[in-house]
Formats: sequence, structure tokens, C-alpha cells
Amino acid sequence: MKYNISLVDLSLPLENDLNLSTMIKYHYKLPLSEINNIGDEVDIVLEDDKGKIIGWVPYKKVKNEVFNQWSKTRACFDELLNSINDAVTIVDQAGDIIFWNHKSEEMYGLSSQDVYGQSITNFFEKEAVVLMTTIKEGKGVVNKYNRPKANVHVLINTSPIIVDNQIIGGLSIERDITDVVRLNDELSSTTAYLHELESNVAQENLSPFSKIKGRSEALQSALKLAKRVANTEATVLITGESGVGKELFAEGIHKGSNRSEHPFIAINCGAIPPPLFESELFGYEQGAFTGAVKGGKKGKLDAAKGGTIFLDEIGEMPLELQVKLLRVLQERQFYRIGGNKAIPIDVKIIAATNRDLEKMIEEGSFREDLYYRLNVISISVPPLRERVEDIPELVQLFLKEFSVKYSTPIPKIDPEVMYIFLQNTWNGNIRQLRNIIERIIILGGNNEIIRTHHLPPNFVKVKRDLKVNENVTQLEKMTMLMDKEEDLESEEIKFALQKTYGNKSAAAKILNVSRATLYNKMKKYNIK
Repeated sequence: MKYNISLVDLSLPLENDLNLSTMIKYHYKLPLSEINNIGDEVDIVLEDDKGKIIGWVPYKKVKNEVFNQWSKTRACFDELLNSINDAVTIVDQAGDIIFWNHKSEEMYGLSSQDVYGQSITNFFEKEAVVLMTTIKEGKGVVNKYNRPKANVHVLINTSPIIVDNQIIGGLSIERDITDVVRLNDELSSTTAYLHELESNVAQENLSPFSKIKGRSEALQSALKLAKRVANTEATVLITGESGVGKELFAEGIHKGSNRSEHPFIAINCGAIPPPLFESELFGYEQGAFTGAVKGGKKGKLDAAKGGTIFLDEIGEMPLELQVKLLRVLQERQFYRIGGNKAIPIDVKIIAATNRDLEKMIEEGSFREDLYYRLNVISISVPPLRERVEDIPELVQLFLKEFSVKYSTPIPKIDPEVMYIFLQNTWNGNIRQLRNIIERIIILGGNNEIIRTHHLPPNFVKVKRDLKVNENVTQLEKMTMLMDKEEDLESEEIKFALQKTYGNKSAAAKILNVSRATLYNKMKKYNIK
């Protein structure tokens, strides 16, 4: 009795000593279920591609050889999976465990005998078994965090096992990261604790003026005066160019005073439209005007009760409001709009300006009596060009600040760049330096060293022009430098507008100027 059986090149020696050097097709004409019933005496006919009989082999020999090859493959397979230092699990289509290596036994405390043939969901919450989802959806995962048990954390890779386009099971490889997670939690807790300790120590030892950086004599002189007046009730006028840090001085005076536990309220006198300024400062009673909030509204003087009110850009305040502010300073009380009840003020008043108030008095745009009321103690904050020795420290401070903010390594500064910084006139002062450093960090990517080509084009252009034109007059040099500063200011405005997607209020806040000032500068530089 002869049968044609299909196999794949077993490289078996044929009984008739035929030497098959090429793959031979073997065709079977019996269902697989019946092949096991074939007796050992049955011979299997071998045919080539053209159907020509080229040999024969006893079925017993084929069966033994197939079993031997399967045994070798299974031994290699088992040894491989048990040699992996990760937990390996294989389940069939129903989710029953058919392989469970030694690392799985260690990780979950279950032996192969305990789990073999049982559903994997008998030992783990169904929601936590990623392998079942893989079988159901036919999609594997790579390095997915999973927590199969309460105190076990793993990174898991899974893959469906597919034969003839049918999912017959699934394989998972899990890496134990429990120790890593625990150490990370301990590190986070310790770090948080250290930060809390540092914060507490800093709060105890931190100077009220710690935000103001620099060791120059000019700056230290201004700081010394600010510290002396902090604990007095005297009204303070802080003067200085735009961008020198007048508000930091005001905050420091407040923090160093006996009012430090109460509010610090800052008002930009140039940013609030004149019709709204009075209601912002004094507040209003219910029904004072159409659209007034029900119940009225407290003003900034109310909000600052017991603390400090900072009137920034006081030189921008309209004359009619200057009169009302003067009356408040003289009488130490105010009235809300629409109200007739005098409200006593209990605030320390600090004003600041970047304008020449004495010149404004001569021009009639600022009241002389208000000036003398505000100018009890005057603190002049030096511009950056008068404290160039502080520039390296400020540069490093801003590099660190923005590198942390934008998650980039802290770059080094090329000596030529630092020389350019030291030679610059800095009309925008510290704000200008800070904005340029932020621009460098944003646009410079992950550069290890900041070089001259990372600076705004106009920043180095005039320096080169001055070197080339050694014979230019001092007046011409000053003119060129002023042109350069205007170009830089124009670039800063464009950068701020770009950064805020054209939002002028936000851009003005970044530049620390009023919206009115921003509009004027945009008009001046023809910025659309």
C-alpha cells in the first residue's frame, strides 16, 4: 500500500540510495488525522516536481526523523527562553499559559507547574494583562510600562503568534524595573525634601534684594540707600533708564520693610488708559456709572492696604490724575468714584520713572508739587553701561535661567562675544541683555559655545564698521552707535511680537513697556 506524503526536505537517506540534492515536494493524499494510523510497514513514495517517482522511504523512518528534529528544536527553544534574563510568557489563543520561564517564576513567585495550562487571568487582573489585549487586537507593544501586580513594575514587549494568518497565541517579555521605580521614588522624595530645606534656609537667609545681581560700586551704592529706606515710611522715587530693574528695587524695599507680610501692588501708569486709571486706583461705588459692577469695586489703594503700592512710569500719568494723586498723598485718604466716604490709606508709596521729571516740570507736563511729594528719598539705579563689570555675572545668570526654561545645556560664551557685550552701550540695559540671551538660547539650539554669528546681525555690524573706519570723528561714532541701538531695539520689538504671535499687550509686557510706548516705537520703526 503506497501513499504520497508532503514533507519539506528532511535530508533523509533514501532506501534506494537516491541522492536528492534539491528540495523535493512530498504530497499527501490522506487527512493528517489518518496519518498516525498508518502502519510502520507502509512506504512513502517520493516524487519530483514533475510527478516522477524518484524514491521511497519507510514511514517509520520519516516519523522518527521528524520527532528527532522537533525535539532538538524544542530543546533549543526552551534553553533560549530560559537563558533570557527577562520574564517570558507564552499563552495560546484562549490565554492559557503554555510557557513560563525561570525569570517569571522569580518575579511572580509562581512555578511552571502552578501555572501551566491555566488561564493567565487566574493570576493577574484582566485589565493588567497586556498579552490578552495583544491576542485580541493582533497588535504588539514595545517598552510599555505596566504594573501587573501591586508591587511589581515592568517594561513589557508583546507580540501575537500568527500561523496561516490566524492568531494562535501570544508572547510577552517583561523586564523588571521595580527597583528602578522604587529608587526613583526615593530620589524624588529626597530631592523634594532637600528643596524644601533649601527653600526654608533661603527664606531665612535670603536678602530682600537677592534678585538684584551685581557687585559694581554704582549698583552697591544704590542698594545701600534702598536698604536704609526700606524700614521707613518715606515715599521713595526710583529713577533710571528703561530696563535697569527699578521694579526689583521696589520689591526689595517692600520685602525689607515691616509691611513685607502685606500686598505689593504694582501699577504701570503708562499702560492704563486715562479714563480707567482713576477707577483702577481708587475703585468705585455701586451705580457710579453705566456698566459698574454690582456692589462696586475696590481699587488698588484698597488692595494694597497695609502693604506697598508701586507707581511705575509715573511720568506717563496725565496731569488731571496727578492732581488727584497729590491730594491723596497730602490728605492720606481717598474717595471712591461715586462715593462720599473718605477712606484712609495705609500704604507705603514707591514711584519710578525713566523720564527726566525736572525737565517735564519745566515743560509743564508734570506737577512740581507732586514731584516733591514723591521725591522724599530718591534712588538712582545705574544703567548697565556704568556697571560693565556686572555683565559677565548677568550673562551667566541668564544663560542658566533660559537653559533650564528651554531644556538645553548651558553653553559657554566665546571671549569675542563677551568682549562685544562689554563694549556695547546697552540702551535697553538689563532687559535688553536678558532678551538677547533668551533669543540666543531659543535660536541657537544646543550649541556648546556662543559665538559672534549667534548674535543678532546688527549687534556686531557697527563694531566692524568702527574698526574699518578708524578716521571717523567721535560724533560720527556716536551716531553709528545710536543707529545700532535703534536697530537692536527694533529687532527686540519684532522678536517680542513674533514670540507672542502679534499680541501687543503680551509683547509690551515682555519688553516691560506700556502699550502706548510700544505703539509709538512700532510707528517709529515702521513695524507693521
